[in-house]
Amino acid sequence: MIQAADALLLKQIDQSLARRSTLWQRDLSSWEAYRRSVAPNRERFAKQTGVSKDPRVAGAGFEYVSPVAGVPLVNYDQGSLWWVRWEAFGKVHGEGFLLEPNNYQGVNLIALSDADHTADQLARDFANPESQESGFARWFGSLGCRLLIPILVDRSENDFHLSQREWLHRPAFELGRTLAGYEVLKVLAALDEMEAAHPGSRTGILGWGEGGRLALYAGALDERLQSVCVASYFGSRQEVWDEPADRQVSGLLREFGDAEIATLILPRTLVINQGIFPDAGYRLGADGRPERLKERQAKPGKPGRLHSVPLAEARAEVERLRELTAGLKPEPTVVFQTSPPDREVSGEAVAAWLSALGVSAEAPVPAPGAMASHLDEKSPQWFGHRREVQVSELEGHNQWALEDSRRLREEWFKAIRTDTLANYQADMAVPRQRFREEVVGDLRLDKVPPAPQSRRYQEGAGVVSYEVRLEVSPGWFTYGILTLPEKLDLSGKEKRPVVVCQHGLEGRPQDVIGEAGFKAYSAFATTLAQQGFVTFAPQNPYIFNDHFRTLQFKAQSLGASLFSLIVPQHEQIVSWLGSLPFVDAKRIGFYGLSYGGKSAMRLPALVEGYSLSICSADFNEWVWKNAATDPRSLRYSYANKGEYEIFEWDLGSTFNYAEMAALICPRPFMVERGHFDGVAPDEMVAFEYAKVRRLYQALLGIGDRTEIEWFAGPHKINGVGTFRFLRRHLDWPAAP
Repeated sequence: MIQAADALLLKQIDQSLARRSTLWQRDLSSWEAYRRSVAPNRERFAKQTGVSKDPRVAGAGFEYVSPVAGVPLVNYDQGSLWWVRWEAFGKVHGEGFLLEPNNYQGVNLIALSDADHTADQLARDFANPESQESGFARWFGSLGCRLLIPILVDRSENDFHLSQREWLHRPAFELGRTLAGYEVLKVLAALDEMEAAHPGSRTGILGWGEGGRLALYAGALDERLQSVCVASYFGSRQEVWDEPADRQVSGLLREFGDAEIATLILPRTLVINQGIFPDAGYRLGADGRPERLKERQAKPGKPGRLHSVPLAEARAEVERLRELTAGLKPEPTVVFQTSPPDREVSGEAVAAWLSALGVSAEAPVPAPGAMASHLDEKSPQWFGHRREVQVSELEGHNQWALEDSRRLREEWFKAIRTDTLANYQADMAVPRQRFREEVVGDLRLDKVPPAPQSRRYQEGAGVVSYEVRLEVSPGWFTYGILTLPEKLDLSGKEKRPVVVCQHGLEGRPQDVIGEAGFKAYSAFATTLAQQGFVTFAPQNPYIFNDHFRTLQFKAQSLGASLFSLIVPQHEQIVSWLGSLPFVDAKRIGFYGLSYGGKSAMRLPALVEGYSLSICSADFNEWVWKNAATDPRSLRYSYANKGEYEIFEWDLGSTFNYAEMAALICPRPFMVERGHFDGVAPDEMVAFEYAKVRRLYQALLGIGDRTEIEWFAGPHKINGVGTFRFLRRHLDWPAAP
């Protein structure tokens, strides 16, 4: 099943290249018409990266800060190098180096290095008269250019053995943002400050490695950047799922590869430079590739490696860019250059980049002259503190966004009428479609007949079980165990209710029917069959650790998720079960534990053939559980745990568990909660369930359709109140 899912998603990724054209309506008749025609794509890209989520702050200019107050880091004959910070968004600041030339000529340059070029390293290089960085600073100063070098969050590992970039990206993603989006916002806020200080000035941006990615994104999103140079990044993104977690952009490949993003820069000048690439990765195997292991490892992050783009691939992506804009007149300037083996960016690329800003690059690099460095032995600690401030500010913004997300969810729900059930159900059609399209994701798989295959599996006390395989779509199937009461009349004279019994993480259908997983599952599928229910225990594809978690990243690159594969499986299951002569199609309930409880919140919300849902050992304030990073919450939060696939795009402002339950409503819904379950504290479970209870009881007057059972136990099926709930709402008499 995992192999089939992998093949299906890789095929979808391959097909995304051809499908993207349906989302673009490029008008090549003129530059102005072209710019207007791609504006909707630019807006969608801003949303996908989270850049449109947070408004930039109108700041008060650059704040000059240095280890020695009022003194630049380095003085050159041509200008001075400072450390500056500026307001960006919320309470977040950008920080970095600013070269102030002695003879400013109205040109601003923004240069972004790779994430692992730390401020301390760069400062030492700028202070070394023999270094390339020092030479560049003197050269740009002699050209009269104001040069800003924003510092990025680096890839060092924190106390949880996560890279700082993944640590910040995880909650941001859950809240409709990305780390790259945050860093682009810092760049654009700096651009605001530069333009405010010097109206009418010209600005270009250049980036290498991770900085190249951000230069590409910033150039695509802000037309004030008149010249863009992308160094050692540009290439195919068809394997973005294999890169580090912070490279994740939901739905990227559905509409954008690097070539498509670059078309948003045109007709402004774009320079693409192919040189040496930064070498970085996390959880790499002996072959240098990201690990794919079936067992969980000590390090909790996503395996991933930066993609070193082969020259042929870079040329092919540039050619795609040119094909996408062929016919645009006047022909835009797209320059492709390669660097010498020892250079990150070639001189020719820099010259082409500057030329578009009206700057001649013919001037030689000035001699060091009377350089004066004001760095000392305490400077590394000072720069280390600046790095910590950047991380802590973004942590704080993520936590502010987490708190604000509740308001955003409440805002959309205000429009839902609750005066009658009919009005409620009609109004929930739009949120349900949004949940399907924007949160879970719809791959629009072609359905095929189920073509069931079955074989007897085992017999037990009063029951008999069968393994069943159903086809779902070409190359995709589902499998499970059907358990029947031994004396069931199969002719159809009597219609029985069905309970679909769902296993949790790394589980199997066998776990819910027998002794293998009895401690957690209490063989509840078999017990219910002994009480007269038909039960079906499906295999869901959250097994084999890295192998299934990687599926999530492949799916998310298409704007989908693992549940985009699971929903069609369960649609087929419900349809097939309902076709059996001894099953009442209107009495099919869902009951899942742990990851099966996660399924209980998402599947019945979209598979309306489920007549009720029971969420066991999972229900809680789900957005908090994914995005909270304060010390107390980290006992429960996924933010520092090994479930690196668990984060769902922009769930924060759309659907927490109360809103998912609202999609299940007015069908019966129940929570099964053990007081000693480590999923969440009782208070958070009660907090989220109170909203569900209010909807059913206070707003809709159907309080008898929902309940929560608290029991003194751990992460397990209790099978007391839930069994009563099933008998009542599936209309089945009490067991004798």
